[in-house]
Amino acid sequence: MISINSVKNGMTIIIGKSLYSVTWFQHVKPGKGGAFVKTKLKNIKTGAVLDKTFRAEEPVEQAFLEQKTMEYLYQDGDLLWFMDTNDYEQMPVAKKVIGRGIKFMKENARVKVDFHEEKIVAVELPLFVKLRITETAPNYKGDTVSGGNKPATTETGAVIQVPMFVKIGDLIKVDTRSGEYIQRA
Repeated sequence: MISINSVKNGMTIIIGKSLYSVTWFQHVKPGKGGAFVKTKLKNIKTGAVLDKTFRAEEPVEQAFLEQKTMEYLYQDGDLLWFMDTNDYEQMPVAKKVIGRGIKFMKENARVKVDFHEEKIVAVELPLFVKLRITETAPNYKGDTVSGGNKPATTETGAVIQVPMFVKIGDLIKVDTRSGEYIQRA
């Protein structure tokens, strides 16, 4: 247990049985009454943001996460299999742990995996990935960089909006946080 006064951004704490990452905090000392700490906490499993106020000196439990680089191997039903690149141990992860980022996962991609008590609690994808276009509407004469967008399907099955000049077989760069097209790779 630590005092809430010693909390910092990026620290992981346990509230109830859930893990939360501290994204923002502010110590407040009003003129009257006791001091308190306002926080914004992000639930590691669900991604939900929680605004919570703690009394000063209130104890909270700090969670220690271990981070490893792992390689995504394959999908088997509702499980994704990852391999530790150091000892080649393979571990399954439920799809819900990764969330919507799963549509940008390519086999053999390296990701950062957070463990708490030897259990995978979060998978951090790279900010940008390069994906090949497998399906989209054909190009027409006059398609320009500034002229609108069209849907395209990538090799992972993700459907994203791309400029009109992008064609089947193009390699593009995609932002994994927003799912937006960045540029041709």
